Amino acid sequence: MTSPIPPRVVPTLTEVVHAAPAAAAAVDPLVLSEQLVQRVMQRVGDGLEQRVRELVLQVALEQTRDLAPRLHDELESLVRSLVGDALAAERRA
Repeated sequence: MTSPIPPRVVPTLTEVVHAAPAAAAAVDPLVLSEQLVQRVMQRVGDGLEQRVRELVLQVALEQTRDLAPRLHDELESLVRSLVGDALAAERRA
């Protein structure tokens, strides 16, 4: 039998790779589950905080828009009353 001809260029190992210890390979599913829950809660918390901030701003703007005409009417009435009272006091004086 003839031996096979080896390739001209043989790749060489340039980095030493160590196998992971057996303890690290056996990961507790409960730990993985808790880590997943923590990551998901962090993402939900970040998104929820931003959305709540936007919602509060939107509701505050809507309330301000609804309140402005009422405030205008009330202030107009108040100023008219105060000016009328002041004029009446001037006439009496």
